[in-house]
Amino acid sequence: MTTATENKPKENVDYYDQVLPKKEPKFMTPIRRWEKRMGLVTPIVWTNAIILTLLHVAVPGYTIYLLCHGIRCLRQTLIFQVLYGQMVGLGISCGIHRLWSHRTFKATTPLQILLLFFFSTTGQNNVFDWVRDHRVHHKMSETSADPHDSTRGFFFAHFGWLMMKKHPHVIEEGKKVDMSDITSDPILSFYNKHFMFFKIFCCFYLPTMVPVWFYGEELYIAFLATVLRFVYSTNITSSVNSFAHLYGMRPYNKHIAPVQNIGVSILAYGEGWHNYHHAFPWDYKSAELPYFINVSTLFLDVAAYLGLAYDLKTASPSLIDAVAQSMGDNSRKHRKKEI
Repeated sequence: MTTATENKPKENVDYYDQVLPKKEPKFMTPIRRWEKRMGLVTPIVWTNAIILTLLHVAVPGYTIYLLCHGIRCLRQTLIFQVLYGQMVGLGISCGIHRLWSHRTFKATTPLQILLLFFFSTTGQNNVFDWVRDHRVHHKMSETSADPHDSTRGFFFAHFGWLMMKKHPHVIEEGKKVDMSDITSDPILSFYNKHFMFFKIFCCFYLPTMVPVWFYGEELYIAFLATVLRFVYSTNITSSVNSFAHLYGMRPYNKHIAPVQNIGVSILAYGEGWHNYHHAFPWDYKSAELPYFINVSTLFLDVAAYLGLAYDLKTASPSLIDAVAQSMGDNSRKHRKKEI
């Protein structure tokens, strides 16, 4: 296993210049000089940084403005967006994470198509990029080759990594990852080929127009509600990279950074039980949690009962106990009764 020291930036290596775009407008020159003076490891991707900043400042700000002026969405719109958000959570946890990134179970074609639709509602990266980055994250966790290395701070792990060029170590390790299961899958190949259409249609167009078509919501209100849901769900996903790597206990392996974070687990359908997940990444449950917290496991168990999911991999209780006793921080034996 690669240790953090193996991928620590060497003082005589300028990683910033390695990934700096070769051709840029002249007005970017002083900006890049400023970035280097600030000690940034890699350059900022300003398009991403501006979009993410506007989403987190302008959209909530405009919402507050409307609320202060007595403008509200219809009750049906609120309910619809909440229900739509459940598909987002399942698309990430059951689909892109537990199925395609870790292959913790097998899915029939109807279930794969359903999970792809759910994943399309998230508005995140395509399947290939998401899976590759996540596999690199598990292989090189908390090193400079980790796409969202938490040792670079909370903000970087949460959103900063989306605003900056990838570290050369991340790019290098990404090229080594076996992605043949993704590239050889005809369903995923078709999906990735038309990914931008599915993303825009399912994440933004459909949830905006349904309230307009079916119960006469104002178009700009429906779109604002859609974008707010997108911002919320994106932050919940990012919390697994930040909160669940920095704040919590390590009952299964105290030698790694990922932790158990009950708040993230509740909001992210069990994904915040992260110390467990990194200790047993092939377990379809991704946690030792009851259904009302680990909703994703409930969904997969129902799918298995209906014959849509099969070959679900799981860690045996004896293995979990053995790993926790030999490598954990002893917090599990105190919390096991509570959960």
